Amino acid sequence: MQTENQMTAAYAELTAKTGDKSGKKVYSIHTLGCQMNVHDSERIAGLLQEAGYVKATKEQADALEADVVVLNTCAVRENATERMYGTIGLWRKYKQNHPGMQIAVGGCMAQKDRERIAKKAPWVDVVFGTKNIQDLPRLLEEARIKKSPQVQVGTDLTVFPSELPVVRAGRVSAWVAVSVGCNNTCTFCIVPSVRGRERDRRAEDILDEVRKCADSGVKEVTLLGQNVNSYGYASSDRYAFSKLLRACGKIDGLERVRFTSPHPAAFTDDVIEAMAETENVMHQLHMPLQSGSDKILRAMRRSYRVARFNSIIEKVRKAMPDAQISTDIITGFPGETEEDFQATLDVVKSIRFSSAYTFEYSPRPGTPAALMEQIDRDIVRDRYLRLTKLQDAITEEELAKFKGRDVEVLVTGQGGRKDEKTHRVTGRERGGVLVHVSVPEGQKIPQIGDFVTATVTDPKPHYLVSDPDISAGHAYSVRS
Repeated sequence: MQTENQMTAAYAELTAKTGDKSGKKVYSIHTLGCQMNVHDSERIAGLLQEAGYVKATKEQADALEADVVVLNTCAVRENATERMYGTIGLWRKYKQNHPGMQIAVGGCMAQKDRERIAKKAPWVDVVFGTKNIQDLPRLLEEARIKKSPQVQVGTDLTVFPSELPVVRAGRVSAWVAVSVGCNNTCTFCIVPSVRGRERDRRAEDILDEVRKCADSGVKEVTLLGQNVNSYGYASSDRYAFSKLLRACGKIDGLERVRFTSPHPAAFTDDVIEAMAETENVMHQLHMPLQSGSDKILRAMRRSYRVARFNSIIEKVRKAMPDAQISTDIITGFPGETEEDFQATLDVVKSIRFSSAYTFEYSPRPGTPAALMEQIDRDIVRDRYLRLTKLQDAITEEELAKFKGRDVEVLVTGQGGRKDEKTHRVTGRERGGVLVHVSVPEGQKIPQIGDFVTATVTDPKPHYLVSDPDISAGHAYSVRS
């Protein structure tokens, strides 16, 4: 066993290797799961930097050379659980070679399986949940002093994560949560048990955060909620979300507003009107379908039916013909017959989503669907492949319609050089489609945060390419 002096020396050696020039401890955060987890990871980063840590460089993060490594976990799908245990198993080897390194596991899996994680992975120094993110710096210090793992998972939300310090992942786009938790009881979903009941932030607090984002140079904000459009329902204000969208339209400097994810049951006409009438609210909608069979929607305990879903899409497209509409679909839910699956394919063919996040159903322990009779995995996989093949074809056909169209792209990355003379930038057009733009020779090179308007010349299966030729009449212009 190492003596105290040996441990101190080993820790000093690690700090010298991973710390910055001031010798401050270095942190690295690895995020699994949804946008809400990304939002929470930004708050974790803010807390650690407030506590005196510095962010690891990309090289340090890739090599896992940090004093504190945090895994912010997901519990929604089985593969996320497997990834979590695989990741912390790998980190154990790094920790053995780097005395003084601390491992923290947070997020939905920590909220759900804290005892299992502590027992199965005793080399993890801190386990913390979705409802007590603010405790992480203290727990790390206690684990360091006591030299024993610290497990604390709150059962009640006392501080909104949005109220915590933040280090945003990018300077152009920002996530802003309007609520936390979920009041629905979908039989396949574990979110309500790990995030709790839905709680709304005050509109004044949300708008204040959005204004601060815009003042700091953020051009695009995405409003987040497990069911973002049910914002205000707890206070009996069914128009609260549309009011929020319209209020965002009055914020100086804010050029784009998006939101995710709405629930069909709470999607009202006033939201469609706010989207259509508010200039900086993008005509992009991610509307989870989950299944095209009413029988399966009932079994999933989704509080809408296909006719209701179709009517929403019809209204959106009537108000905003250019709307890009994406969705979530699960294949192989317990009880799904071939007829049910064909009904899903029929909806996909009819609506023609711009894209879809498709998932093979996997049972999550603790959910009602996990107790139902499961479908053979080969059948689930076959349906998944057939669905993705159909949707990929539709996506490619829909993107082909962009050829020759001028699009406005918010630049979020420099995409490298296609050849020695041509510079390429990357970003998304107003509907959310990824676009790679080549800068014509002699033209201004856009910087991150700029807007470039260019003609689409080559639609690809999942993104767009613009190689504008000014002499051929193609559009190309840049504004800051």
